[in-house]
Amino acid sequence: MSKKQIKLMSDEEIISIINSENSSILFEVLYKRYHKKVLDKCYSLVKNRQLAEELAEDIFSKTFEKLSTFKSKSSFSSWLYSLSYNHCIDYLRNKKKLHYPEWNREHEIPEIIDETDENLNAIDYENMMVIFEMIHPEEKALLLMKYQDNLSMKEIGESLRISEDATKMRLKRARARVIYLYKDKFWDK
Repeated sequence: MSKKQIKLMSDEEIISIINSENSSILFEVLYKRYHKKVLDKCYSLVKNRQLAEELAEDIFSKTFEKLSTFKSKSSFSSWLYSLSYNHCIDYLRNKKKLHYPEWNREHEIPEIIDETDENLNAIDYENMMVIFEMIHPEEKALLLMKYQDNLSMKEIGESLRISEDATKMRLKRARARVIYLYKDKFWDK
């Protein structure tokens, strides 16, 4: 099979061949397709380039080991991103002792946040990135999985090992926290 033929193959076709032939050479194709995106996701959560590279390598090792469990219920990229977020969140939970429920109790926000505010359409990207650094990495991951990677609530819940209902509740809380912090930092001055 030529490099050109391989390049034109879908992720699912490549995975099928890898699983049937245990081909690490074909896995390199997936690695090259997704390494930068996985690395960027890791960096967005840990904010350390060397650590992000180590985590990305761990994720690809884990991906190769678990490839036989990929069932094509979602796209490979969604599955891989889910593994990526999960791995980074686990790292942060274990190494930095970032237990979300405890953190959430310590960082209470008012119960009523108006998410329909017309000013929300005028949110500045740079300011939003400032706010993203103020929220818990798990909330940041939730928002990125939902709005950047378009993962379903089920996929997000599976990735974070929480129920769909808990996913919805945490996503709502994350949106409310971002709006509250954004208004507090950039509008009420």
